[in-house]
Amino acid sequence: MITLYHRAKTRATRIIFLLEELEAPYQIHSVTTRNRDGSGAADPANPHPHGKVPAISDDGVVVFESPAIALYLTDKFPNQRLGPLVGDPARGAYLSWLAYYSGVFEPAIMSKFMKVEVPRGTAGWVALEEVLPAVMQRLAPGPYLLGERFSALDVIYGTAFAQLAQLLPKSPLLEEYVQRVVTRPAYTRALAKDGG
Repeated sequence: MITLYHRAKTRATRIIFLLEELEAPYQIHSVTTRNRDGSGAADPANPHPHGKVPAISDDGVVVFESPAIALYLTDKFPNQRLGPLVGDPARGAYLSWLAYYSGVFEPAIMSKFMKVEVPRGTAGWVALEEVLPAVMQRLAPGPYLLGERFSALDVIYGTAFAQLAQLLPKSPLLEEYVQRVVTRPAYTRALAKDGG
């Protein structure tokens, strides 16, 4: 049984979406986290090293951070084909874009949101103005990041774009992509279970 350590209306909601898409058995364990304003506290029951969400436990195997959770779950539950397996030619793109999310995409978003200039030459990420064209180029052939195949990448990126819509420049390509992702029945079920 998968236990998802969760707080409503956070990145953990996307993992409910993924679990629903995978038709995986899971339970939600709500935890407290620190708030943006500094209030609140990390829940000692949460296995994430910084008390953040999402994190999962699979019969004692702990995995945290959305891309790592996506990889773990899509490998564990291959029947829904939400992540290319070892030997699949799409595996390289899948792994690359999972890593890109946490290594480049999120830092670029946070740099922009916090109005911090990306330290060129030393940072492992680039400015959002360079990230968005790269992601949009990948999406242009569509309809999903792996082409015709909906995957855990779309769970992660699609929900991020949906959450960040007000911070990003208007783009019909991104808006249509987000709509393809958030109109999936598993997304609707995830929101109902989010508890927020």
